[in-house]
Amino acid sequence: MCTATELRKILAREVRIGDLFKAVIVVGPLGAAYFISGEDAVSDLGLIAISLLIAAFKLRFPPKLVALHLLVILVTLVTLFLAEATRPLFVLLAAFAAFLASALTRYGEALRTVGNWVFIPALYVACKLYENTPLGESFRQVGIIVAFAPVILMLVCAVQIYDRRILLAHTSQSYGRASSDWFLFASASAIAVFAAAALVEIFNLAQGQWLIWSAASVVVGDLATSTNKLKLRIIGALVGVPLGLLTGLCLPASRIGYSLAAMGALLTLVAFNRYVVGFGARCFFIALAAILAGSGSGIPEERITNVFVGGTFGIIAVVLGEFVRRCLARKSAERSEFD
Repeated sequence: MCTATELRKILAREVRIGDLFKAVIVVGPLGAAYFISGEDAVSDLGLIAISLLIAAFKLRFPPKLVALHLLVILVTLVTLFLAEATRPLFVLLAAFAAFLASALTRYGEALRTVGNWVFIPALYVACKLYENTPLGESFRQVGIIVAFAPVILMLVCAVQIYDRRILLAHTSQSYGRASSDWFLFASASAIAVFAAAALVEIFNLAQGQWLIWSAASVVVGDLATSTNKLKLRIIGALVGVPLGLLTGLCLPASRIGYSLAAMGALLTLVAFNRYVVGFGARCFFIALAAILAGSGSGIPEERITNVFVGGTFGIIAVVLGEFVRRCLARKSAERSEFD
């Protein structure tokens, strides 16, 4: 009895049961559809759906803003996908998208959530389709994603209806105070993504989206905060990837196993309170899904290396941003003394 009580306490402390249940309502039907159809575009729709859900509930978006969020994701995805054929253009557009994602903090720091959850699904899906799918097939999958996007919009709105607090919130939503350093913050994100995307394109690195997002994800504020996030990501990758690899080697490759692992990776985006636990679990499920799909031989090295290298680009960009901020502050102080 004591053990069961302690286990419940641990689950209550670490797992967001309510958020997990809502995510299952959205992702579950898509996971079942993927298992039945085997259509890869359905799994990509799952990432877009969970992105909509995170922003909708964190910022209490009404359905019309959820629809706008979805539209921006689709436009960004198609733009990055089409730009992949011209590598310099893709690098520039990826950096510009990262800039815009961070620049939203000019209107409220909480809006970084929306920027992140436009950039992440658009980047991941665009890179995955271009890298892993023949050209004609990739265009077909993009068409499926766009055509069935209203389905995931309805699923997210259905969960909002389930949570009546969203419907009863008639007051205008505040998105926090506007960031005074939004331009430097956005520029640091753009520099990190530009450097990471250039490295991916020059050396034709596999799973390049992981490296690019790892660069952007650690640009979260000052150097101490960014360094701490990189540390948590490295710990999560070093623990989660080997465990996923070992677990996958003990299980037979199967579509149902892959479907469950892919759905598990999506659910980790909302399931855990601590970032390091959630990221470690996500690395576990990604490695497990790759092994169960029969294509995971290089996953451990790629995932860990991309987290580290991309994070390093992000830290360098943060250092440059802080240097510029100090120079501007010093000039402002000197100008004030002169006046």
